[in-house]
Amino acid sequence: MDGSDRLSIKVVERLSRIRAADWDECAGPDNPFVSHAFLDALEASNSACAETGWLPQHLALEDGNGRLLGAVPMYLKSHSYGEYVFDHGWAEAYERAGGRYYPKLQVAVPFTPVTGNRLLIRPGAPPDAARLLAAAMIEIAQRAKVSSLHVTFPTKSEYELLGEAGFLQRLGRQFHWENQGYGNFDDFLGALNARKRKQIKRERRAANEGISIETLNGPEISARHWDAFFRFYTSTSDKKWGSAYLTREFFDLLGQRMGERVVLVMAKQDGRYVAGALNLMGKETLYGRNWGCVGDFPFLHFEACYYRAIDFAIARGLKRVEAGAQGAHKIQRGYLPAPTYSAHWIHDPGFRHAVEDFLKRERRAVENEMEELEEGLSPFKREAE
Repeated sequence: MDGSDRLSIKVVERLSRIRAADWDECAGPDNPFVSHAFLDALEASNSACAETGWLPQHLALEDGNGRLLGAVPMYLKSHSYGEYVFDHGWAEAYERAGGRYYPKLQVAVPFTPVTGNRLLIRPGAPPDAARLLAAAMIEIAQRAKVSSLHVTFPTKSEYELLGEAGFLQRLGRQFHWENQGYGNFDDFLGALNARKRKQIKRERRAANEGISIETLNGPEISARHWDAFFRFYTSTSDKKWGSAYLTREFFDLLGQRMGERVVLVMAKQDGRYVAGALNLMGKETLYGRNWGCVGDFPFLHFEACYYRAIDFAIARGLKRVEAGAQGAHKIQRGYLPAPTYSAHWIHDPGFRHAVEDFLKRERRAVENEMEELEEGLSPFKREAE
């Protein structure tokens, strides 16, 4: 016996203290947002740090030889911003009742409403590694005496495992485009009913009138592109949320560390950049992340964020496009409802009971809404057509 069968879990306060190769062996190659490069760029750029209310508290599961077997991206939060699974109402209710909701623990990719693994397990790890991590998360929450622990946008299998571990389950929804083997954008249009097909053609014509649009990837993206995009991003963020989450340095690090996964759609008018949409590419999926614009350009948002993403996905043979959070208007443009998941551990028994009751009713409402949206608003041809 060499002691390698002894397992331990520790909290790591900077991702840079974990070797990138070890973390990525656990994270896998499919989803760019749980990669060491992405998460560490958030920390190194001071986008996710104590000062912004995202104090890293990552979990590391190691064997007796110090080999990383599993990990969890976890943060101590002093607010509920940048999560996209909204619990502000829970916080207000708990504090009105005399409780203290913050700080709380959050297992997530900061500022990123993208489904992916949250319990990162190295191939060949013990079969109970995920359950050990789930139990460790609860133990740390109890020791830290936080009000709650939240796991946002896990995979469905993790959602089910966390439910078995005692977490409350929450259902959400986004809108995703699925590639049905289309050869080009016209093939996709051919799958739509005539009215929606005409609408999209009209929107694309209007968006491109007087505007030139380029889709950039990897080494095609330079500092001048990031300068322009950051200007759009901060302008749009300030209007919507009051401040931008991501620093300028973050985008430099993103381009340097994982440029081959970056897909940047940039729009020009009279030779000057006026808008941009940032996407990251996974193994099978193109993920829409941030949009920014200076000026008023009809339908340019749809063109840059939705239609150009579909163009790129078809050209690269990707299976889907995930266009981010919210936006029922996406369904009319070929993005159909898809479930998202979150899991929540609540310390206070009375508060837990109230949240559990709310989530039961909310799940039924979300399921009904998704059915009604797809049935009533889907742009795709019916069988009779």
